[in-house]
Amino acid sequence: MFDITTEDFISTQGEGFGAGFTSRGSFWNSFDLIYGLNFMGSNFSIQGTDGVNTQNIDFSIQGVQMQFLGSYNIVKHHLTLEFGPTLNVTGKMKVKRDAQSEFLIEGYNELTAADLENISPINFRVVGGLSAGLESFRATAQYQYGVTNVLNRLNDQGLEKNDFKGNSGTILVGAVFYF
Repeated sequence: MFDITTEDFISTQGEGFGAGFTSRGSFWNSFDLIYGLNFMGSNFSIQGTDGVNTQNIDFSIQGVQMQFLGSYNIVKHHLTLEFGPTLNVTGKMKVKRDAQSEFLIEGYNELTAADLENISPINFRVVGGLSAGLESFRATAQYQYGVTNVLNRLNDQGLEKNDFKGNSGTILVGAVFYF
């Protein structure tokens, strides 16, 4: 589940996917290190108008996430608390339906959906979560909070507004297989 927390427009959380490669290794006493590379696709919507009706404009963001997490073993090989940083490198925030590209963003007179596509491509996040399971298989749940302003790049584009601020947030639920 992905969203951008901002006061600049009304957004609605959406779903996405992630797949990648990760490794876990013992570090010290009850601590492990987790590092990996994941490919991600996220969806969400922003409220806009076609001039007559208010509706959600659907956006998608694709990218790569590099993570380096610490893990505290509550029950060794079965239950862990995970925490640490991730670095996201993304492409544009693309409008999913071309017909909505010129829709105005709710609350603005000239700002269109297409104007929002060039978001900041590099974002730093902090992660907290749990994993549970066996040594070779784990179910995981994480919350990832973007500490950098994902909308900062919009401030340099001469748009209707020049002080956009937004932080991404992702709730991730998944499964990890260790070979």
